[in-house]
Amino acid sequence: MKKLIPIFRFSSAVAIFLMFYLPAFSCTTMIITKGASADGSMMVTHSDDDELGDQRIIRVPSLLQKGSRAIYTELYRYPRINTKNRGPNYYVDGYPLTPVLYELPFEEIWKILGRKTEKSYAYFDANYGIMNEENLMIGECTNGANYEPSANTIVSKGNPLRIFYTQELSRMALENCSSARDAVRFMGALIENYGYFSTGETLLVADEDEAWVMEMCALPDDEYHSAWVAKRVPDGEFFVAANEFRIRELEKNNPDYFMYSYMLEPGLKKIGWWDVEKDGPIDWLRAVSPGEYNHPYYSLRRVWRVMDRVNPDLGLSPWVDNGYTTAYPFSIKPKNKLRAHDIFALYRDHYEGTEFDMTKGVAAGPYGDPHRFVGPYDGDQNDISKDKKLIGAWERSISIFYQGYTYVCKVNPNKHELTKGLMWFGPDVSYTTVFSPFYSSVNDLPISFQTGGPQQFSNEAAWWAYNFVNNWSRLNFQLITDADIKPLQKKLEKKSRELVFNMEESISGMDDESAQEYITNACISNSMKDVNRWWVLAAEIVSKYSDGYINLPDGDYATPNIDPTRNIGYPSSWLNKTNYKEGPTSYKMK
Repeated sequence: MKKLIPIFRFSSAVAIFLMFYLPAFSCTTMIITKGASADGSMMVTHSDDDELGDQRIIRVPSLLQKGSRAIYTELYRYPRINTKNRGPNYYVDGYPLTPVLYELPFEEIWKILGRKTEKSYAYFDANYGIMNEENLMIGECTNGANYEPSANTIVSKGNPLRIFYTQELSRMALENCSSARDAVRFMGALIENYGYFSTGETLLVADEDEAWVMEMCALPDDEYHSAWVAKRVPDGEFFVAANEFRIRELEKNNPDYFMYSYMLEPGLKKIGWWDVEKDGPIDWLRAVSPGEYNHPYYSLRRVWRVMDRVNPDLGLSPWVDNGYTTAYPFSIKPKNKLRAHDIFALYRDHYEGTEFDMTKGVAAGPYGDPHRFVGPYDGDQNDISKDKKLIGAWERSISIFYQGYTYVCKVNPNKHELTKGLMWFGPDVSYTTVFSPFYSSVNDLPISFQTGGPQQFSNEAAWWAYNFVNNWSRLNFQLITDADIKPLQKKLEKKSRELVFNMEESISGMDDESAQEYITNACISNSMKDVNRWWVLAAEIVSKYSDGYINLPDGDYATPNIDPTRNIGYPSSWLNKTNYKEGPTSYKMK
């Protein structure tokens, strides 16, 4: 490795900052190739299951690239990064500026790119980069790895430079690349030149033609310090990952469908994790990872469920022999070609109708609540120790109470240049959110989507509207979601699909500048209508279900002189499991 002299040394401020750095998020991410989609669109999706982290989506504008590019390692909590050098919405007044981990000269970046870039591409950003104005899309999930070091900015013997995690890698790819293949190569070179730190990671990288699964981790060696592999998803197929590496055997001499780091094979041999001469072709998952992220089936159950829903004819079993199973293929052909709202449905899954149905059983309570809160008995999610002991576990569903946001990005090459790229974004939990559309060509996003954190309630932040309704739905989950949330959700998302369907006609005859302005205003207006209507729903639910009743407002009941306040009580299936029948029904001693 070329020895690099850091411009910014590891200060005490950065050390204190890193004490609160918690990068590992537990996510589900998918690729739908253009041949697998109903309208010929390439799609990349991601649910950022980040508990109470920073839930903002921010549009980072195109910026001049002069001098050096600041590399950050960010806070888990809001604001993840606080800086004035990434556009106006990445600075939050009243919070300290985020210390810079490393200053990387643009001259070095341009050498890797093989070209000089005067300005960056504008892009949507959250805890990871999402989509840029060139319609490059990225999804993510965190994985366990055998070695998960901290960031390091000083090169010394046995202590290599490590300045990159997938958060900044994904952003730099969106700032500088327009094709998926170039983005994978660029991020791979950054890892090799400047080192990787923290958890194992999967990045899904796609443009309108190609989709790649890129996976990476750190290695405990000075010379061979990091490794990555990337596999292309064949057109016509569907891919899903859920907190476990999905690439298996290293495919040499297949550059059109497989890329990997030159450090991988010699590095694994040197540290004793895999020797090709003794062990045969490298199995990436087995070589670098302890397997699933938390407990058995934490990852694999989701992979099974998504694949089974996408193509039930495959007859995949939900039961496997071990965490390194090869029972689930890398990618599959869907039974029916998929649309964006089909993907919304996948993200709204709790294993309903299966033996793992989380709306059933004692843990679901009287009202079929699929949420299972995490407690101290669960331990750390990404515990890679060999002696981890489990006393039990909940099933890990795709829709989960600690989702921060979910998005479905798509690129339709048959559309107008300004409407080819589209992101459907749903704040908070996918089951109870509304997905609102934003074209990659918009020149801004609503302020309410770009502001506010989970640590302080604010009716100015879009995330709080959806989070409030989700939390309140647990008063009587099945009733409230079926009667109040899902009908409105369906109505608003249908209106958004109509907006998208009519957009090309709406901008017909406009020059590009006017069309971009129209698209921006239309997306902002539509999404704010969704948010405002959700706040109204929040108020309706509070009053309608107050104190365990159904409390209908005047005019909502048909028969005059009938009290609109109705008892709900408990279903007999749950009531019979309680001690209700043992309660006092007479004065006789039992």
